[in-house]
Amino acid sequence: MDPIRVIPCLDTNVGRVVKGIEFVNLRDVGDPAEMAAAYEAAGADELVFLDITATYEERPTRVDLARCTRQACTIPFAVGGGMKSVDEVAAVLDAGADKVSLGSAAVRDPQLVTAVSKLYGPARLVSATDVRKVPGAPQEKWEVVINGGREFTGIDVVDWARKVTGLGAGSILLTSMDCDGVKDGYDIPLTRAVADAVSVPVTASGGAGKVEDFVEAVVDGHAAAVLAASVFHFGEISVREVKEALRAAGLEVNL
Repeated sequence: MDPIRVIPCLDTNVGRVVKGIEFVNLRDVGDPAEMAAAYEAAGADELVFLDITATYEERPTRVDLARCTRQACTIPFAVGGGMKSVDEVAAVLDAGADKVSLGSAAVRDPQLVTAVSKLYGPARLVSATDVRKVPGAPQEKWEVVINGGREFTGIDVVDWARKVTGLGAGSILLTSMDCDGVKDGYDIPLTRAVADAVSVPVTASGGAGKVEDFVEAVVDGHAAAVLAASVFHFGEISVREVKEALRAAGLEVNL
């Protein structure tokens, strides 16, 4: 098994890193390039840069901002938000991204996933899968949502995970919108259901509040990586503390 990756997430809006709860009530956190450099120094394994309003505003990802962030760090760096075509993906990769993350565009145009994967390889393509629990369902079910969580698709998350990886996505960034920013822990049944359904790495996202949550996401949720924003941005937990907790649980990490 590869070392568990610890990944801070830089959600950006109007050129700044922001953080909210369930994707709303956004709060300014800082400059993405400065934060990228600080996270690399703190031992982060990767970074995820998400232009969270690009899709809703119907515009491409801020390539200039992605380029500046890339120049500030050397660790692997994934960029998502607003890309709807191979040309827009190419622009982001040319700006220095190691990977691109496709969410809404992948659901609306699944063949884009295949086209990007064939051109650049599955390892450079992340399926950004945002979900909510289906209310009133007889058992735990989750529905894929797009457009920054504003649009429900009716697509079951496990069905989608199997489909999108079959189309060529090399990993899944799985975000529970119900848990996002709440700090009560990751949605473990969701994470496990998706991780057990596919053969690609799944990154748990949404809900980390204490170091034990990260361990639980891996041990019980079967995640290959853990992503967080609030607890890192506001200094509540450090990347090193997470890695030490993972190692203490018998898991391999890069210190």
